[in-house]
Amino acid sequence: MSAGLSGPVAGVDEAGRGAWAGPVLAAAVILNPDCIPTGLRDSKTLSEPRREELARAIWTCARVGVGVGSVEEIDRIGVGKANYLAMQRAVAALPIRPKGALIDGLYAPILPDCETVTVVKGDAKSLSIAAASIIAKVTRDRIMHGLDHDFPDYGWAKNKGYGGAAMHRDALDKCGVTPHHRRSFAPIAKLCAENGEPAFA
Repeated sequence: MSAGLSGPVAGVDEAGRGAWAGPVLAAAVILNPDCIPTGLRDSKTLSEPRREELARAIWTCARVGVGVGSVEEIDRIGVGKANYLAMQRAVAALPIRPKGALIDGLYAPILPDCETVTVVKGDAKSLSIAAASIIAKVTRDRIMHGLDHDFPDYGWAKNKGYGGAAMHRDALDKCGVTPHHRRSFAPIAKLCAENGEPAFA
C-alpha cells in the first residue's frame, strides 16, 4: 500500500500511548520489496515470540528508525504531542530520507520534506505500518523489561506499564508512584494527590 506516494515510503506506528508508565515509542520502516518478511501484521495479533522473530527479520531486511517520547515529555506537553515527537524522531532516524510516510491512525505529525497519509487501522492494511508496529512494540517491551529489573513489584515485564493489570495497581497502592509513571495521567495524578505528592516532579 503506497496511497499514491512516490519515492521511498515509510510506515510509521507507535506503542505505549495508553500506558501509565514508561515512554511512548514510535518506529518508521521502509520495506525492501525484494525482502519482505512473511507474516507481517498488526503486532497486537502476534505472540511475543513471533513478534521478536519478525522484529529481527525486519531489522535485517528493511530500513528502520526508532524514536522515543519520554515520560518527562509526556507530562510536560501531553501524550499526543510526545507521540508526534517520537514519530518525527523515528523518521529522522531512518538511514535514508523517505519521500512519503504512511501514518497509522487519524492524525499525522508534520514531517519536513515528507508527504504524509494517515491510514485508520493501518497496521492491518499496510505491510510497512505493520512492520513499524512490530518494531515499536518489541522495542518498547524491551525497555519495560529493563525497568522491571529496577521496579519488580509493578510487573512491568508482563503488563508493560499498562494500568489494567492488578499487580500494577496493587503495587501503586503499596509502593507508590515511581519516576517512570506518567503523573499527567488522571489515575496517577489522583494517587499523587492522595499521597500528598506533587503531580509533576
